[in-house]
Amino acid sequence: MSTSSGPLGNGPGGRPSEPPRSARLHPGVGFRIRKTTDRLDRAVVAEFAEYETPEISDMLNRLYAVDSAITRLSGHGRMLAGSATTVRVFPGDNLMVHKSLDIAEPGDVVVVAAGGSFSNAVLGDTISAKAKHRGIAGFVIDGVVRDVAGLRELDFPVWARGATSVGPLHRGPGEINYSIACGGVVVNPGDVIVGDDSGLVVVPKETAGELLVRLRGFKAGAAGYLAAVDRGEFDNRWADQILTNLNCEVTP
Repeated sequence: MSTSSGPLGNGPGGRPSEPPRSARLHPGVGFRIRKTTDRLDRAVVAEFAEYETPEISDMLNRLYAVDSAITRLSGHGRMLAGSATTVRVFPGDNLMVHKSLDIAEPGDVVVVAAGGSFSNAVLGDTISAKAKHRGIAGFVIDGVVRDVAGLRELDFPVWARGATSVGPLHRGPGEINYSIACGGVVVNPGDVIVGDDSGLVVVPKETAGELLVRLRGFKAGAAGYLAAVDRGEFDNRWADQILTNLNCEVTP
């Protein structure tokens, strides 16, 4: 092995040299920002706030609900519905979270893929205060946050896996407005994020219009059924039929 000084490490005697090439940040995939993305009409996005997340999840065949370990830490009791500005960060780093405040539009939900890491918070009350001033609707973090008391005082909607006192780094790399995974669901820029006290659901933007049609129909059709349940008028014959079809053994 050569002991001469070079770009891959220190020279003989520990003389300083360039850092290893593996430490460099490279432009392109993994370190890039897309400033604009397609968004749905705001009236379409806003209508999703009229429906609870369990209803939306059912209509999406239960495949687009975000992992329930990502829970609301602040902004309780408020409905969240906004277009996604997506952010991917190296776990524990929030350079791109800061930059996302310049990219997101008012009403957007900033969704941060932080690898589910519990090592460092990727935001706190200061960046949330900045986001609130910019008109951002809320944050969804697949990772952890800090300053929870301050977040609650702001009454700013934030979902995360938990909290820590360990703050973030600001070095990169990361991406803004590219596809990410958050809580087991793929989120694309411009998808609709809906959140309430039951959890979070992702509505792929290409299906949003058709889904609203079905939600409206379901809501209208369910009204009579729910009114009957409120009166105590219901039976479980539908369950008996399923059990019969599956040859379930029932003994006296």
